[in-house]
Amino acid sequence: MTQTLYRPEDDTAARASATTAATPWTMPPLLRASAALHVGAAVAFAARPDLWPAWLGLLAADHALLTFAGLWPRCDWLGPNLTRLPAAAVARGEVALTIDDGPDPEVTPQVLDLLDAAGAKATFFCIAERARAHPELLREMLRRGHSVQNHSRHHRHTFSLLGPEGFRDEISQAQAIFTALTGQTPAFFRAPAGLRNPFLEPVLHRLGLRLASWTRRAYDTREGDPARVLATLTAGLAAGDILLLHDANAARGADGRPVILAVLPELLAAFERAGLRAVTLPEAMKEGA
Repeated sequence: MTQTLYRPEDDTAARASATTAATPWTMPPLLRASAALHVGAAVAFAARPDLWPAWLGLLAADHALLTFAGLWPRCDWLGPNLTRLPAAAVARGEVALTIDDGPDPEVTPQVLDLLDAAGAKATFFCIAERARAHPELLREMLRRGHSVQNHSRHHRHTFSLLGPEGFRDEISQAQAIFTALTGQTPAFFRAPAGLRNPFLEPVLHRLGLRLASWTRRAYDTREGDPARVLATLTAGLAAGDILLLHDANAARGADGRPVILAVLPELLAAFERAGLRAVTLPEAMKEGA
């Protein structure tokens, strides 16, 4: 594949594409209820200002609920959130192995070799700035039949605190980088650490992206015991599961190796014993046999 270099002007094109969507965005029920509550509280305060502690308490409870929804990565109260594969993928016996935070020049090539040895495919949620630094690894992922998706441009620790403009810039610029480097535009987005707020879903909708979380994760960025990571990922393993590991930022085991390298062969063997096939997210979302 011929490499296409990222250009700063691609950011402008990405922003322009963010202003259109195939269908209008529909506000989730929780956000509609929250908006109605704010209007109602304002009317109630105008009528009975002496009861302001009650109206303030209602608003505080509402904001606490919205914050909880944003801090729960698998929650769909703020908008659509893919946490399991659709019924067609379950019927085909498919699971999705997703690998976050790369590419990493030390770990990612070894992960690709382990996947090849098992005949498994994975979805790599990559950080765009890491991808710009190691474009050859993105090309290798695609050459081997894997999928590259959007995990933001910088993976900021403050991502969940951004507003609409911040989300638009961070995600659309990442889209432009991935498209320029690979010739393919990501269809899925995973929020850093899975954390977000109510402003994210409208931005994803305008960009044509689908939020993807997971069925289970083993916190392998801080858990260095491969046995514990494997046990968490395989407990109740079933068709339709979306599993999360990390190639970059992976915890190190007692031997100093990134834990994913010890876990992955055993995890892929567990897939085979259970009669499950690891496929990419785009493959899993296809209808029919």
